[in-house]
Amino acid sequence: MYLFAPYIVALPLAGFLLNGLFGKKFASEKISGAIGAGVIGIAFALAAAIFAEMLASPPESRSHVVSLFSWIAAGSLTVDWAYQIDQLSILMTLIVTGVGFLIHLYSIGYMHGDPAFWRFFAYLNLFIVMMLNLVMANNFVLMFLGWEGVGLCSYLLIGFWHDRKFDTGGYAPGTATTADAAKKAFIVNRIGDFGFLIAIFMIFQQFSSVRFDEVFLKASAVTVQGDKTMFWITLLLFLGATGKSAQIPLYIWLPDAMAGPTPVSALIHAATMVTAGVYMVARCALLYALSPATMSIVAIIGTATAFFAATMGLVQNDIKKVLAYSTVSQLGYMFMGLGVGAFTAGIFHVMTHAFFKALLFLGAGSVIHAMHDEQDITAMGGLKTTMPTTYKTFFVAALAISGIPPLAGFFSKDEILFRTFAEGSILLWLVGWVTAGMTAFYMFRLVILTFEGTPRWGHDKHPHESPVLMTLPLVILGVLSVIGGFTGVPQALGGSNALERWLEPVFAKATEHLTRIHETSVTMEYFLMILSVVAGVAGIFVARGVFSKPERIGRVPASAWYRLLWRKYYVDEVYDAAVVTPVVRGSEKLLWRGFDVNVIDGIVNGTAKLIDLGSQQIRKLQAGVVQVYAVTFVLGILIILGILILK
Repeated sequence: MYLFAPYIVALPLAGFLLNGLFGKKFASEKISGAIGAGVIGIAFALAAAIFAEMLASPPESRSHVVSLFSWIAAGSLTVDWAYQIDQLSILMTLIVTGVGFLIHLYSIGYMHGDPAFWRFFAYLNLFIVMMLNLVMANNFVLMFLGWEGVGLCSYLLIGFWHDRKFDTGGYAPGTATTADAAKKAFIVNRIGDFGFLIAIFMIFQQFSSVRFDEVFLKASAVTVQGDKTMFWITLLLFLGATGKSAQIPLYIWLPDAMAGPTPVSALIHAATMVTAGVYMVARCALLYALSPATMSIVAIIGTATAFFAATMGLVQNDIKKVLAYSTVSQLGYMFMGLGVGAFTAGIFHVMTHAFFKALLFLGAGSVIHAMHDEQDITAMGGLKTTMPTTYKTFFVAALAISGIPPLAGFFSKDEILFRTFAEGSILLWLVGWVTAGMTAFYMFRLVILTFEGTPRWGHDKHPHESPVLMTLPLVILGVLSVIGGFTGVPQALGGSNALERWLEPVFAKATEHLTRIHETSVTMEYFLMILSVVAGVAGIFVARGVFSKPERIGRVPASAWYRLLWRKYYVDEVYDAAVVTPVVRGSEKLLWRGFDVNVIDGIVNGTAKLIDLGSQQIRKLQAGVVQVYAVTFVLGILIILGILILK
């Protein structure tokens, strides 16, 4: 079955080509939707078959490289187009294709009636193609191709409705379109991508290879822990991750990415693009284990991002913006886990987050669809009676992300917090614990204002439950949000942590280089679990106590803290003042008016003027007198003869 792995990528590529080249001619939503969703469903089935074969194989024979052809050969650099099929890549492939299939299925109902229906599915398929290349690649160059590819697809999908206005949250009121949001995502990601590219150059210079297996083998054999070169390689790789996975300071693109269609938000936030940075750091776990300083930076940045994004999510009123800041915060948790050496816990949270966050976004899309594009939760309420399936599944997802047992989010988030505490990072654990309480608060604020209480919409709206093509994915994701965490039940609760055993061969070399600081007792583990649950339950009850009172809904506090959170710490304004405005003005005054107009245009226009002046003088020779022409010819001949004689 391993030889069929390339078909997992080829199937969505075929879907992209069919819809991209012939979708407009099909002129049929059924055909375009069936092609777009069908190829992803078949790819998932193929990945599941490979996964089943891997389960039946002994751990030492589960890793395979499937090479298709020699791609790049330049000097000592040789790069094959090859796929690494192992426990980590197949897990990510199942997440990408499985959740991606449900999002494609949902999109058939959500995008019904859109004139560019076929083009939307072509872009979605291309997005999956690039993400699969990223997670299945066996070398840094092919991974980078997928890395850049998802960036391109995010630009196409975020700006899909390119002429629509969107709410920027105050820093550019009434002026931004979805095209602006797409450009912001594309440009901000290029900053991180530059760091990733420099890291690849350094890796090749240091190890004379870009293949994962060769690089990791050489790094383990010759690199001293704490080596400066390894520090810069891993730090630059992490810079790339901060862009794709929206960490401080490059998180600013992700909230604006909500301008795209809701299925795009679900695809970007849950199953694909934003987890790319987490996957890349996990894939390079050995390199990070050899650089403890970088791991500390990863843990601190992740924890800080989790906390600050959660505080911003507390006050958002746009249903998708709340979920956007939630995504940034949850990604911070994943990096917190990776930074303290809990590589399996970080990937575990990637998996569970894919389930409940995809469900939350698709549930939000169902609400927006029913409310005729209304996204302000203060203008909703009472929807649980008119949208029972959406409400029940959304409620389950909110419990899962809040860390309430025995739902999926409890096991993965608790594992990260426990491992953070066990590694001696008490302050990081405390910040993560407080963040868990805030997560539960803003999620149930969202649930209460959207679904509970009395309706606050006008007589012009008649919300109703979404069609079955939209609710069926919600139900499936709801089930996964309940049971998805059972793959990682810790031994303290009587489980065997099957996911940790599954991924152990991938992270074994990295784990050997890690220094364990503390051994934590089972009693302490139970105590930390209880504290984690207490934080989630407290957040839920505080939200219910505050927002169940109608007089509090829509009221804007006058405090400076609220304004600070509402304006998102003025980070966008700072970027505009410190980066965007100087670049734009510098481009206009220095590059355009100074260099382009005066130098480039000056040379071109000056050349034209010089030729014009010269032609005016030469024109005087055209006097119309034959004798003058004869004299001119004779003089010319004499000059030429003189030159020849003198030579």
